[in-house]
Amino acid sequence: MLLLMLVAATTLRLCPLARAQPLCRIRTVRTGKVFHVREQIQGVGIPEVTSAHFAGSVLLLVVNRKVYVYDYEANSWNASTGVEHPVSHISGDNCCYSGNSFCMDISNSVFAYLRGDQISQANIYFSNTRGYRFQKYSQERQAELVGSLGGIFYFYSLSQVGLLLVDQRKAMFGYSDHPLNRSFGLPFDYNGTLDILIAPGQKGILIFWFEKSLLISRNAGQLVNPVHVREGQHILYSSISEANITIHSVAANENELAVLTQENNLYYGSLGILSSSLIKFADQNIWSEEAVLMFTDVGMLEILSPLPDSTSPAFDFQKCPVNIQAILMDPQLQVDVCKVELLQGEFENKMYTIDMNSELELTALMIPRPSTSPVPLVMVSNPHSLGLQAVIYEDGYTYDGNTKHRLNISLRQQQHWGRADPNFTSSIKRPTISTITLDIANKEISCLDLKPLTALISVGCDLEKKIVIQNEISACYNGILDPVALQDNYSYVIEREAYDPSFRGQKATEDLEVPYHYEKLGCPILVYYDTPWKPVVELWREGKFQEVVKAEYVLLEVNGLFTYTYSLTADMALCSSQPQNWTTIAKTAGDKGPFAWDRENYVSCHDPNNNAPLRWPKVPYQILGGPTENKVVFDQRNGIYIFFISIVDPYYSYCHLETTFSVYVYGAFPLPIFPPEITIVLLTGATLLSVWLAYLIPELLHTERGLRVKGFWARLRRRCGKSCACVWARC
Repeated sequence: MLLLMLVAATTLRLCPLARAQPLCRIRTVRTGKVFHVREQIQGVGIPEVTSAHFAGSVLLLVVNRKVYVYDYEANSWNASTGVEHPVSHISGDNCCYSGNSFCMDISNSVFAYLRGDQISQANIYFSNTRGYRFQKYSQERQAELVGSLGGIFYFYSLSQVGLLLVDQRKAMFGYSDHPLNRSFGLPFDYNGTLDILIAPGQKGILIFWFEKSLLISRNAGQLVNPVHVREGQHILYSSISEANITIHSVAANENELAVLTQENNLYYGSLGILSSSLIKFADQNIWSEEAVLMFTDVGMLEILSPLPDSTSPAFDFQKCPVNIQAILMDPQLQVDVCKVELLQGEFENKMYTIDMNSELELTALMIPRPSTSPVPLVMVSNPHSLGLQAVIYEDGYTYDGNTKHRLNISLRQQQHWGRADPNFTSSIKRPTISTITLDIANKEISCLDLKPLTALISVGCDLEKKIVIQNEISACYNGILDPVALQDNYSYVIEREAYDPSFRGQKATEDLEVPYHYEKLGCPILVYYDTPWKPVVELWREGKFQEVVKAEYVLLEVNGLFTYTYSLTADMALCSSQPQNWTTIAKTAGDKGPFAWDRENYVSCHDPNNNAPLRWPKVPYQILGGPTENKVVFDQRNGIYIFFISIVDPYYSYCHLETTFSVYVYGAFPLPIFPPEITIVLLTGATLLSVWLAYLIPELLHTERGLRVKGFWARLRRRCGKSCACVWARC
């Protein structure tokens, strides 16, 4: 009996060990050796690769301090241009939300720099062409900064650039734009040269590491904290250095973190919304000097080690696929059960746009496990431009009796919530991006399948918006123009006295024949010349009318017609500074052409921060809409005008809302041949002469001379009468 008890006890002790599964089943992956490989070409020296980065469909490499581009789709190599000084590193980011312009900009944009340069004299290069062409990058404050350059990164769709400044054994981030450029991030320990990993997803998560340190920041480097090491629910070590382990490589995806150590151990953790920690997995012989980590999917990790061959320049790989979820089920890890059964939202992995003065409503559903009270937490990565308000309430029960909780999330620009200090918010004129993430605060590491719900929010132009000019009464409707004729290669002539091809208001040397594009313009709007007029501008989105635009806009006749002006002058529009006009815009437009006036270069003459003095108060005020009742006044000329219209109010929309439309002006009489002053003088003189003759002739008829004249006309009449009678008699 005693023997049986000893056997049973031994079996129970060995059961946990028997159930413990290895991290992976190692296998060899054949790669280049299955194809014909040429002998290795002998060269001079050994090339040193110090940095690599994927930018869209290309791989950027820094080899011997020069940047090279390998397009793996076209199988072509190119040397980057524009980098005039040695560089050691490339930094950039890849957007996980494909199919939008922001992600294209992010993936195409990279920095190249020499790590360790003194920041005040560092040569930093920037490329928005995926590394094919670089240009020199500098910040206004760069010459004033102290320390060496530890790295350079961008956040929030290139609207914020961060420089890692290293001074002795401390480091901190400096930033390029308001509001972060008002101060630095909090300093943190820098005990060795840190490699910096940008977690994908545009959440502003940075991971800093070297052999004896692992740090994380969730707000683009403003706060940097160490990663803890845990066992079950207990924190064993507050940092990697306390754990006395040596990091070999680090991998991360949007929500997970893995660390391979030289002690042949694998650590795993989640990038929690509040804190991050690691747990140690079971031991297995997986480490080698060349081993690297890579997440292939949520909860799927691969450890790759190249297998060199002295007879071939190609490598096979030793592959160790790790199923994280299966390992977390090991009871020896003392991992708690996830407290949430379901976290679901229709916005997951989608992109939304919030234009100026717009709002966005999102909803999510959370179902906790019975007798638990998990706390959902909503966060945005860029609170300087995007604000939120969240409400949670009970919304019924499941078939199992669990309570369903509904979350309503309202998003709008931070500046429009009215709760943030102006020194905290970013410039409202500049478009930017942010992510919104819904997660469970301090959720268990076992919630592997319960991914945070993340969406990308573009605070910028809504591409579905456009402006349309209202055309209720057209020239075709009143029969002035024939729509059939307008569609039949119709053209019209502009007199040389009425237009200037250079848009300077000078008369041209010849008439201009203009083809009319009916498909684009339709029938012209009918306008009476003697009535001040302005167009009714409508905003449409996805084919639906939204509102009548009240914002400021400008007009320009596309063929250079200048036979119109404006009803208000600068002083009548109550301008406090000199207003812009098409002439001043053209002087600074450069290569943009005559139609360069838009929301980006518009400055209101009512802006108290506009310091341009009002020197010419009587010039025409050329801005329509907004706070004034300014209108267009046409000269005495009938004909077609084709106008370009641009919404210039920078606070109405981030879009360049522009279009063209046509107007037919009627009712103007032809201009007189002589100037009106001469005509008035002649008419006045003729009238006075008639009055004088009417008085003088009766008086003269009673004089001797008048009687002779009267007798002469009487004799002449008698002679004419006889001659006429003779003529009639012969007939």
